[in-house]
Amino acid sequence: MPPVISGDRSDLAAAGNCRTLSAVAPYREAPMRITLFSSKPYDRDSFQAANRSRGFELHFLETRLDPDTAALATGAEVVCPFVNDVLSAPVLEQLAAGGTRLIALRSAGYNHVDLPCARRLGLPVVRVPAYSPHAVAEHTVALILALNRRLPRAYNRTREGNFSLQGLTGFDLVGKRVGVVGSGQIGAVFARIMQGFGCEVQLYDPYPNPELERLGMRYVAIDELLAGSDIVSLHCPLTEETHHLINQQSLATMKPHAMLINTGRGALIDTPALIGALKSGQLGYLGLDVYEEEAGLFFEDHSGLPLQDDVLARLLSFPNVIVTAHQAFLTEEALAAIAGTTLGNVAAWQAGQLANQVSD
Repeated sequence: MPPVISGDRSDLAAAGNCRTLSAVAPYREAPMRITLFSSKPYDRDSFQAANRSRGFELHFLETRLDPDTAALATGAEVVCPFVNDVLSAPVLEQLAAGGTRLIALRSAGYNHVDLPCARRLGLPVVRVPAYSPHAVAEHTVALILALNRRLPRAYNRTREGNFSLQGLTGFDLVGKRVGVVGSGQIGAVFARIMQGFGCEVQLYDPYPNPELERLGMRYVAIDELLAGSDIVSLHCPLTEETHHLINQQSLATMKPHAMLINTGRGALIDTPALIGALKSGQLGYLGLDVYEEEAGLFFEDHSGLPLQDDVLARLLSFPNVIVTAHQAFLTEEALAAIAGTTLGNVAAWQAGQLANQVSD
């Protein structure tokens, strides 16, 4: 039975508008204190710009939120984590004990939050259901083009004075079949872009998008999509059904030498299974912007240390693999939208309402 996937529109089912007394912020004259974990300079710039009309007290911490760092949020009524922060039961309990009353995620995904524990503690969880689908979709296309035309290898050669074209042959995208898994906002934008290249686009999603069908795109079963696509791109949420959607068995059903792209969630792929498929040639190209074990690795500079992740190190040794460090969202427009929506969620809660709430 095929897995249940609803593109990146899972917020339609997850968002709620319920209010409880514990979820409503009291009237206060002092600025609301918000602590942002895993914050980088670009987060500071975008949040400070968005805060000019809000007046919140923002505290930026570069450290990742986990059981050892949760105490740093003591006194902050709002905690703003990112995708690789840990919001397990022990962390949430520490935050609640320290005075935190709202978890304001600055991301769309929320699989890293223990939602039953948050509900038990009376901690509402809000998120950014959409920011810039174009940012992620365009980065996906960039990975496809870079892999196809061997751009990293070509760039390195010319930098070294080597202008040979041997081994740089690519293929025309026009006429190729592109399989899009998940046709929510990001998947729909990506599908339209690839159709603009002259590709034949087929999609898998239990909830078809009529607009895409009117454009001539076709919905098919997941097995048919994998078997018939020259390029497969993942744009679905991470759920129990989609966990390790791409695994040793599904890789074996893919068209030989096909290209696989993942800019969705790392755990959509059983990463060790990729190595065998790459070694055998069954998988011809691989582009990843997310990685199942990226927490504690991505968003930080580890260039002065040996890479401790053996699976990732092996993947990076293949010439037909490109890995970027979860940067698909990183555009000026997306950062502004993330900051604006996050602070808007906090303002709504402060006013006694809840916007973009996540429920379990």
